[in-house]
Amino acid sequence: MKLILGILLAGFFSCSQPQQGGSTVKTISATEYKEQANKEGVLVDVRTTQEFEAGHLTGASNADLLNGTFAKSIKDWDKEKTYYLYCKSGNRSGKAAQLMQEAGFKNIYNIGGYQDLKSAGLPVKE
Repeated sequence: MKLILGILLAGFFSCSQPQQGGSTVKTISATEYKEQANKEGVLVDVRTTQEFEAGHLTGASNADLLNGTFAKSIKDWDKEKTYYLYCKSGNRSGKAAQLMQEAGFKNIYNIGGYQDLKSAGLPVKE
């Protein structure tokens, strides 16, 4: 009985330890991002190239999560910088942020969907 309890506890604690030095993906609203938009950071749109070309936040670079090259491209990025990721709804940017966290990036923000960011008054390029 004690052996089983010990194994269960060991499993629980091994799963609850922070990943990659304790980095976490932070999710913030469009309004929260707008309030800190003047801070240093890299703005990344993870939508498709076609979505990006139809309109994107000013200053954003495009790193398409769906085309299969995202994980390869982040290998060349500086893991110490702060990254702000967005997509159409916040789903793909959340997945991209998780990949970055697993790769050892420390400062990652999922800032949600493009329309919400645009509606919040952030500058766009269409």
